[in-house]
Amino acid sequence: MIDHHTALIYTMVLVSAADRDMTDAEMQSIGEMVKFLPVFQDYDLQKLPAAAASCAELLSREDGLDEALDQIEQGLPAKLRETAYALACEIAAADLTISQEEMRLLEMLRYRLEVGRLPAAAIERCTRARHTTL
Repeated sequence: MIDHHTALIYTMVLVSAADRDMTDAEMQSIGEMVKFLPVFQDYDLQKLPAAAASCAELLSREDGLDEALDQIEQGLPAKLRETAYALACEIAAADLTISQEEMRLLEMLRYRLEVGRLPAAAIERCTRARHTTL
C-alpha cells in the first residue's frame, strides 16, 4: 500500500497523463504543489521523480488505471480525499484547457474518493476562478 503523499502524487500524475500529453505546465504544477502545499511539508522532494515514474509504470499495465485508482483510494485517509480531488482539478486546469479524458478521470476520482457533488462543484469553481484570465 502506498502512503498518503504517494497517493496524492499518483492522483496528479493520473490527471496529467489522462489525455496522453503530460504538458510542461502540468509537470511544473505538480512540482510546485509538492514543494509548497502544507500537506507535503514532511515529504522528501527527492522522492517525487520516483513516485511519478512508479505511477507511469503502473499505468502502462493492462489494468493499470484501475490498480492506480485502488492504490489511491487505499492510501488516502478520508480527511485528504477532497484535497486529492482539488489537486486533480488544479492539474487538469494547469494548461488552461481541460480535455474530455481529464473530465472523465475527474469524474472517476470523485466517485472513487466519495467526494460529494456539492464539495466537488465548489472545488471545481474555485479552480476555474484561480485559472481564469482576461
